[in-house]
Amino acid sequence: MQFDSGKELIQKCEKLKKSIAEITLMQEMEHYEATKKEIEKKIILMLKIMDKSSKEALSNPVLSLSGMIGGEAQMAWKYGKKKPMSGKFLMEAMAMALSTAEVNASMGRIVAAPTAGASGILPAALMALRNQMNLALKDLIPGFLTATGIGIIIGKHSTFSGAEGGCQAECGSAAAMTSAAIIALKGGTPKQCLDAASIALTNIMGLVCDSVAGLVEYPCALRNANGVVNSFTTADLVLAGITPLVSFDEVVEAMYKVGKSIPYTLRETGLGGVAATPTGCTIRKKVFGK
Repeated sequence: MQFDSGKELIQKCEKLKKSIAEITLMQEMEHYEATKKEIEKKIILMLKIMDKSSKEALSNPVLSLSGMIGGEAQMAWKYGKKKPMSGKFLMEAMAMALSTAEVNASMGRIVAAPTAGASGILPAALMALRNQMNLALKDLIPGFLTATGIGIIIGKHSTFSGAEGGCQAECGSAAAMTSAAIIALKGGTPKQCLDAASIALTNIMGLVCDSVAGLVEYPCALRNANGVVNSFTTADLVLAGITPLVSFDEVVEAMYKVGKSIPYTLRETGLGGVAATPTGCTIRKKVFGK
């Protein structure tokens, strides 16, 4: 049950009257020569890791190895209790995204979804929805599989690497996968999932990777928080009936071309953008010496 594009995935969904999650599960079973039970067992394991990483830094700051970040998740979580302008739900989702980012930067255990640098977006959305909808962990499997299906297509036709395609390839891809997952868990159609992925990726098109000192800490953690907001607001737009002018497949191709055109200084080298500011250079010297 292989699919090569969003268009082909939708066709399979319509022909077989199945969801993206079901089609993706069939592909995973075929690819890994595993049963449905075996695949779902692995997914539950990853969801447990996601759940833990999204909560670990909410009550106690988790400091990164360089000391650049740590404590932001706890601050965001506390602020979420004080009627924030963006609303309690989004604020807490941002806090959970920051939590996983902090765990990653401290060399803790995370699920790269699709990369370590963007690992906070999908877990935050899934766990926020779990709380909102009172779901069991196993109820998140369709969302996880939907995100996987979107990721498979991006991986085939573009890149997840910040060093190759900028942060759009990391946080952009994660937001696209996550927005589709949200749609699926909210009962949307396969087409709506692809529409959400298209818009979420378009929203972040061209974002450079300019991590300070070349470490996956700043501004990476903040972009994870931004990415989960992108995912939820995009999902709401699509569920409201808004559709993209450009298809998901075309956006993925465009993202790859844009990534290739980004200067190397802005692709995870720590040589451009905020990494090249006086503050960024000072931090680099402090971390690595002259």
